[in-house]
Amino acid sequence: MVEQGSSDPYDIEQVAARSIFLKRVFQYLPEPAGEDGMPVFAYEAMDSSGLEVKDTIEAPSEAEAQTMIREKGFYVTKIREKDRKKKDAKKDAKKGGPKGKKPGKVFTIGGVKPKILCTFTRQLSTLQDAGLPVLRSLRILEGQSKPGALKNALMDVIEDIEGGNTLSEAMAKQPKAFDNLYVNMVKAGEAGGALEVILQRLADFKEKAQSLKRKIVGAMIYPAAVITVAVAIVSFIMIFIIPKFKEIFIGFGVELPGPTVFLIEMSDWMMKYWYMMFITPIGVWLFIKIVKKNKTGAYVMDWLALRIPLVGKILHIGTIARVTRTLGTLIASGVPILEALLISRDTAGNAVFVRAFDNIYSAIREGETIAVPLKESRIVDDLVVNMVDVGEETGALDNMLYKVADVYDEEVEVRVESLVSLLEPIMVVVLGLIVGFIVIALFLPLIKLLNDLS
Repeated sequence: MVEQGSSDPYDIEQVAARSIFLKRVFQYLPEPAGEDGMPVFAYEAMDSSGLEVKDTIEAPSEAEAQTMIREKGFYVTKIREKDRKKKDAKKDAKKGGPKGKKPGKVFTIGGVKPKILCTFTRQLSTLQDAGLPVLRSLRILEGQSKPGALKNALMDVIEDIEGGNTLSEAMAKQPKAFDNLYVNMVKAGEAGGALEVILQRLADFKEKAQSLKRKIVGAMIYPAAVITVAVAIVSFIMIFIIPKFKEIFIGFGVELPGPTVFLIEMSDWMMKYWYMMFITPIGVWLFIKIVKKNKTGAYVMDWLALRIPLVGKILHIGTIARVTRTLGTLIASGVPILEALLISRDTAGNAVFVRAFDNIYSAIREGETIAVPLKESRIVDDLVVNMVDVGEETGALDNMLYKVADVYDEEVEVRVESLVSLLEPIMVVVLGLIVGFIVIALFLPLIKLLNDLS
């Protein structure tokens, strides 16, 4: 029996009061970390044989944890502070939950521009080469990105990686930013533990493709500008000048020669159906798009495109360069040959090449080499077939494909420059003939009128 007023350590009310007091004190204390008070980091890594390793490590900072893990012979693919997940969950709860609208995300139409993606790939490869964790590299690049399609995609990729997905799995969910080529190369880099090397190859690939595209577009700017100005001038003459001469001829009652009648009829048609100048190109473009929805139609259209004088050869060589460089990059990155063929087929952009690659894919599945079905397809020259054959025999197929791509890239540049040089005199001659016909057709009635008056 305890005396009244004495302090009983087992009194229920006192124990409850002490518990409440201790809870209030401990909620302001930092959460325990490791045994030495250092943060604990949970990481996922690849060992030298490519096997996945999951473990925890104590370190003063994330950078030092990364260094310590690398000293063990592991390649880090994912790392985060163990207690950060709880803190992030609390922050998300205060903001209305993680599924709420993300700050900084904007509405966009279309995908990521090739130039922006090329720059992002080079920056990511540099950060990975410096030894930064993937998640931290993505956060840095996401913070530097301007609001747009790439920033939106990176925000989703970061969220997916934090949820346990790999980089390739997260990128595969963003097809508007990262295509099959990109995703499969990243996947191969993760499997081989050489993500920074793969990203460098991918950056080189995209930079070369972008450089060639810039050169072609730059070379075609001048001809396009000249053609646009010529069409505008001729349209102005036909719509505003010819009707004035028509009134003069009608007033004098002159019998008009054939060329003048044809010119006036063309002018009347253009005045009446001027909107056809805008509808016709759009209609042709839509017709081609609709026809290409059908496999047979797409094959016929692409077959005809490859046989257009001058332009068709450039399209053919450019497609070979793009396909061989893609295939070489994928093989060098460790992507299986069958999967690499399917991805390269999708980058061709031409139904003739797609059908040929399907045949090559089927032949390889049956045990053939690439060179034999490639020669039977007749989509490439003997030079390409011989280099592929040598590459397969020597085990350096990727290097041979790179050389083929370099040779054909140079040939595309030369042919484009030659085409532009040829277009300049052709445009001058054509424009001169049009203007000359208009002048002659207008002056023939005037000459006849002068003769009648004299």
